[in-house]
Amino acid sequence: MSMETGTPADLLARHPETAYFWGRAIGDGDLEEGCLTVRANDETAARRLAAIAGDEQVDHRIVEREYAHDTAITRTEDEYTIQVFGGVAERAAAAFGLPMSGDPGGYRLDAFEGYERQLLRGLLEGCGTVCFKSDAETVGVSASEESGGSTEQGSVGISFVHDDRQLLESVRGLLDRIPPDAPASDIAESSSGSYWFGVSDEAVPEAGPWLYENCEESGLFAPTRRQKLLKSLERAGDR
Repeated sequence: MSMETGTPADLLARHPETAYFWGRAIGDGDLEEGCLTVRANDETAARRLAAIAGDEQVDHRIVEREYAHDTAITRTEDEYTIQVFGGVAERAAAAFGLPMSGDPGGYRLDAFEGYERQLLRGLLEGCGTVCFKSDAETVGVSASEESGGSTEQGSVGISFVHDDRQLLESVRGLLDRIPPDAPASDIAESSSGSYWFGVSDEAVPEAGPWLYENCEESGLFAPTRRQKLLKSLERAGDR
């Protein structure tokens, strides 16, 4: 995997690296006066994000998280944090319509027109979920469960979960504009009080791999998330 793509001169420029970066920041990050925080649970992706931001510092800790669709289930996972200080948060809020310090955002994501693939990939890794759904129930697939090449009766689900309904409306709009047909469900409230929607199961075998097409050369992806998607599709017999 080549990582030699260079650092964009301006984090607000329209560029594949910045599209991925802001997808991650919007999906799982915070903008406050003087500070932008981005979180990731994959070390490789975290270090790539730090390089894009021009920062070598990545903080690491173990956190406990509730499962997106069932708050009664928790899991522990690695969390890597990148922080960018200065005026970038204020500039991004103004340029892209992002929420900042509790103020709502309008999400002008068309600023990344032409790089919807990288933007959506960042959003999927920041606030999306991938799961294998058997005929009987829907279960998340952990890395330890993804070995073997046998197939099962079931499908693969992709969903997006966030506290901000307006963001999810914007993500649905992005999905409407990508080449693979990717119809999505209506936005609904989750058990945690946040919001979510799912991509049609029939669309995932094409739309999912499209999001990660040719990503190895740029390094703009989380290897663990890509592996989970592809292994889940293999498990369902869609690859």
